[in-house]
Parts: sequence; structure tokens; C-alpha cells
Amino acid sequence: MKVLITGIHHITAIAGDPQKNIDFYTGVLGLRLVKKTINFDAPDVYHFYFGDELGRPGTVFTTFPFKGARRGVKGTGELTYTAFSIGKNSLEFWIDRLRKFGIPVSDVQTRFGDQFIRFEDHDGMGLELIANDQDDREGWPQGHIPAEHSIKGFYGATLNLRAKDLTEILLMDHMNYHFIGQEGDRYRYGTEGKPGDIVDIRIDKSGNRGMQSAGTVHHIAFRTANEDSQLEMQRILMQHGYGVTEVRDRNYFKSIYFREPGGVLFEIATDEPGFAIDEEEERLGELLKLPEWAESSRPRIEQLLPEVEVNLEKYV
Repeated sequence: MKVLITGIHHITAIAGDPQKNIDFYTGVLGLRLVKKTINFDAPDVYHFYFGDELGRPGTVFTTFPFKGARRGVKGTGELTYTAFSIGKNSLEFWIDRLRKFGIPVSDVQTRFGDQFIRFEDHDGMGLELIANDQDDREGWPQGHIPAEHSIKGFYGATLNLRAKDLTEILLMDHMNYHFIGQEGDRYRYGTEGKPGDIVDIRIDKSGNRGMQSAGTVHHIAFRTANEDSQLEMQRILMQHGYGVTEVRDRNYFKSIYFREPGGVLFEIATDEPGFAIDEEEERLGELLKLPEWAESSRPRIEQLLPEVEVNLEKYV
């Protein structure tokens, strides 16, 4: 089978207050705000991209912050926990850091041989930090978190579903994933089985369906190399009966969308062209960047959006 999918590209969540959102992901977690733009489908709402130094695929957690949004509810048919990868000896640092800022954090747990902690952001977003020695990415070495403890990118994601069989077929037959193992009600899949490509399916047969709002994941995007491989994925998915959208230009990548059988919104996003096409690398995320079609509305959009800033002084 031709390799068309190589892991997770980005994960996009719904958030509440925009400034609190920036404070948490840049300040507390030490990710870089690599792009400040708008939700292309709702131009009066920000779209923030947080990641490593350049926002490389596999590192970017993105948010649509709706000020005043009510809190969502975790449940079935959702991606309930986003897991980030950290160094093998970094758990103690992160436990101390999260507690320093008043963030409740779980005891150290073990899953598939790796230790991890679980916590939530200010909106209730489910997050995990998984310590491992299999990840050679550097994270953002210029950030205010010590380089050896910086978040390297995604480790993986947990899909909370009532059944796995049809989703497993999608992952394994059409998306280059293979089965890695099972622990209790959790089933693990990967492309190469390394941090950045892990997808866990947790079975919750009697669970209530999730309610999407602040603190919940909107969609998960998977990596494909370029437009040609994306079109091939689109063809394969359509051939097997998935309701796939047309290709949509997101400026920094091209996207197609469809729902997997359990209800989670999947996206296939190209690695190209990346976030440096409209800003210098050292100034990523500083200015509000708009797609060309929205530039004529910039004065109105800027008036509607609340002012936000990255201020790391209180998080050092």
C-alpha cells in the first residue's frame, strides 16, 4: 500500500477567552504562537496556531476561541485527550510547573510502557504529557521552558468511541495505520508507531455522546505530503463511501474533511507550504494574517476581534 498518511498534522479545538487561551498554551505550556489568523469559516473569530519553532506538522495545536462560549462535555464520538511528547526525565518538572500555576494534575500513570500525567486547560480541554525516549524532535528551544523539558510535539490522541471496528478498518485499510496493541478498553494504532503518529481508540459502549463547545476538540488532521497525495487520499475515501469535502485552501496547507464512522471529524492536510509563507520565521505569530479574500474586510475584522498579546513574563 502506497504511504499517503504519515501521522498527525494538527489538532484543532474550540476554546473560550482568546487571551486566556494564548496565556495557557504559550505561557504555561511554552508553545510558540506561530500564526494568528481567523477562522476561515467564521471570520469574526480568531484561529490560533501553537507549535514548535516553525509550526512543523505534528507539533501544532490550534484553537478557535469563542469568547463567552459555554464549556463542552467530553463523551463518545470525540477526541477526548490530546497527548504531547516530552523527554523521559521531564515529568517531575511538568508536575511542579503545572502545580505552580494552580493547575490540578493527575498522579503519574503508565500506558503501553510510558509514564504520563493528565490535566485540563482553563476550558476543560483534556491534555496529557507522555514521557519517552523515542522522540528526537527539539520542541521550541528558544522558548522560556528549559530546552530539555520543552514539549516536542504531539505524542498522540485518544478517540472515545462506542465501537472500534469500522474506524479500525478506515485507519488500517485506507490510512496507512497498523495495530500496535491493546490495554483494557484501549486499542493503539500507528503509522510507524512513534510519537507524533499514535492514535488510541478507547471503547466506551455505554457513554453519552460528547457536546462540542469550549474545551473540546473540533477535529484531528492527518499528514499527507502534498496536493497529489491528498487527491489520491480523497479518491480512495470517496471510492469507499466516505463523504469527503472538496479541497479547501487554508493558506498554510490544503485540506479535505470527512467524519470517521464513530463521529470524529477527520482532516487530511498537506505538509506544504507551511507557516513561513507570509511572515519571517523569527516573527511568526506577531501580526494578524488574513487570507487574500478577507483583506478588503480587514478594518471590520480587526474591530470585531479583541486585542490579544503574548506576555511570557509572569510564566517564566
